[in-house]
Amino acid sequence: MGGTGTLKAVLFDRDGTLVVDVPYNGDPQLVRPMDGALEALNRVRAAGLATGVVSNQSGVARGLLTLDQVTSVNSQVELELGPFDVWEVCPHGPEDGCGCRKPAPGMILSACRALGITPAEAALIGDIGTDVEAATAAGSRAVLVPTAVTRQEEIDAAGVVAMNLGHAVELLLAGALEEQGTPA
Repeated sequence: MGGTGTLKAVLFDRDGTLVVDVPYNGDPQLVRPMDGALEALNRVRAAGLATGVVSNQSGVARGLLTLDQVTSVNSQVELELGPFDVWEVCPHGPEDGCGCRKPAPGMILSACRALGITPAEAALIGDIGTDVEAATAAGSRAVLVPTAVTRQEEIDAAGVVAMNLGHAVELLLAGALEEQGTPA
């Protein structure tokens, strides 16, 4: 696996990371990959690493879209950017107190179980602080790729910040996060 060390999988947030964020999107025709997403994913796959998506979809709990619509959008993401080895979706709202909704680690832990790896062998790339917090809580590495919606305090709190998705993958493949280790 080259310079990837113990890294065996890269998990990605969906909205704002892999695809342009369309709030509560239930329409597959609105899926637009982020610039460089396919190239970044191809680099991860070429390195022999598994890929996965972990996505909060509170629009289901809010009654703004159905799980079938989420599945349809995910299928379009898979068509344009896949294949992915694992998908994890949290349909709960922030007030539901579930263990899967980021910043909780549930989806990352579940994805790692599905892949047969430990959380320390995974990294999560996301665009907001809850992505980084979920990875940290799971014991995984994290890279923040800020967008226009990322708050400055989230950037300041992130251990590793990348300029874009390609840069995030470059950091991971170069083993630049090996020293970060697993958070206590």
